Amino acid sequence: MAELLIGKAREAIRRVDLSQGKDLLSSDYGLRSLAGWVKNKFGVTIQIDEIRNMEPDELKNRVCQLAESAYDGKESEYPVMAGLYRFAGTGGQGGIDRPALVSWARERFDVDLSLEDLKNKQRGEIRELLVSHSCHAQQLANEALAAVKEKVDQLFASTGGTTPAVRASGGNGALDSLTSWVNEKLKCEITTEEIAKLKRDELEQKLNNAVEDRYRPEMRRMERALLLQLVDTAWKDHLLVMDHLRASVGLKGWAQMDPKVEYKREGMRLFEQMWEAIDERATDLLFRMEQLDEEFVGSTWVETSARHDDAESASDIAQQQQEAIDASQGDRRVDPIRNRGKRVGRNEPCPCGSGKKYKVCCMRKGS
Repeated sequence: MAELLIGKAREAIRRVDLSQGKDLLSSDYGLRSLAGWVKNKFGVTIQIDEIRNMEPDELKNRVCQLAESAYDGKESEYPVMAGLYRFAGTGGQGGIDRPALVSWARERFDVDLSLEDLKNKQRGEIRELLVSHSCHAQQLANEALAAVKEKVDQLFASTGGTTPAVRASGGNGALDSLTSWVNEKLKCEITTEEIAKLKRDELEQKLNNAVEDRYRPEMRRMERALLLQLVDTAWKDHLLVMDHLRASVGLKGWAQMDPKVEYKREGMRLFEQMWEAIDERATDLLFRMEQLDEEFVGSTWVETSARHDDAESASDIAQQQQEAIDASQGDRRVDPIRNRGKRVGRNEPCPCGSGKKYKVCCMRKGS
């Protein structure tokens, strides 16, 4: 009987179709999976033969280089996409307000462009022409960033990074020269007094922001708006999940666990998971910006009074959440409400001076 059952089992196993799992047994399955992930994540095609003999660290650096290159391309494409959305359908020839588009491109990319350059060109050809000018503007941005780093290094060459710029300059006019360069090159209104009190990192960050606002304003507005929406949605979902967790964490007591401790532990895990999801979603959308709707792209075109508040880090928010959990879950004694004023009897004259008894005057009004 045992031999019969074993034979039947082997026949049943032979009839199972395992051809779909054949790819899992191939030697280059991991490389093909990586190439597919890079293509789906960053829109970059990577050849398997190119990475077959690479070490893990070398392969990681190669993928990072491809991602940075793809991101640079997106930085060149997005301003043009925003410009075409902005000036499309406003009565211009071919559905595009070409005079307004030319005027914008001249100022935005600092190029000599005329209406004749866009004459008899379709939308795709106009896009390619403007993208080429945008790529040139990105090169100028990289050169400006390098110049900022060089000037800051020269300013703080003989002092530490914690020294204010006014002391690092030595009063030899270096700050005035730097201010003139920023106002002329980056078209940013900044005074010597503003940068005099800044330290090395603060000054470099301020000048880098000026470069970004000068050469990449649309991209940075899009990133800020996108992250704001993602964080807002994720935080609302996180609060809802925390409410469900609070309602169900009491069941941990059946497993001889402290519900308070488990609530804190699970809450921190969900908080970290929320930030990881934000990172994943943000990079997905940034590398698929062509899928963003026209209304969102248009909202990044004009920015009203911008605020540059210092954003709280994830560790600060996590600490605040932990403190809130401790405050809400701790055994804190609640002080009773006490009336420490002079007590008035029911039949005594009312303190308001009406001449009536307290029980028929202010006592009745208070009740």
